[in-house]
Amino acid sequence: MTAPRVDHIGIVVAALEPAIAAMRLVLPNAPVVRRSLPEVGLEVAEFQAANVIIELLQYANDAPGLARQTMGSATGLNHLSISVPDLDAALVALARDGVAPLEGFPRRGAHGRIAFMHTDPRTGLRVELCQAGSADANEEHKA
Repeated sequence: MTAPRVDHIGIVVAALEPAIAAMRLVLPNAPVVRRSLPEVGLEVAEFQAANVIIELLQYANDAPGLARQTMGSATGLNHLSISVPDLDAALVALARDGVAPLEGFPRRGAHGRIAFMHTDPRTGLRVELCQAGSADANEEHKA
């Protein structure tokens, strides 16, 4: 059995540029990928560490877009993205235990097909499942 893999950790920030500067202090040599996702209302900076991606997320505006509806308005640690080999199979398995994705998911994300799950009331954690695959600027991107 293969151990689960964390794809990325999503952190909502109030202002992307100061957050990028702060993250560069703790991950000084990590490559940074910037993404603008206007269709969901996000500006993103991804720090690619050897073992995980740290995703800084800034809402593009105050509009109630898909990103804000999915992730809420609070800044700070927002979600843990778990890599799955087969998103549909993972969702079927979770459905057996009464766990369903948020409305509008699964959908194409920046890292492949994704599904945000409801926030777990026991841990307060929001989980995103991610099936790796191609995602380019012409496809839908994750919230």
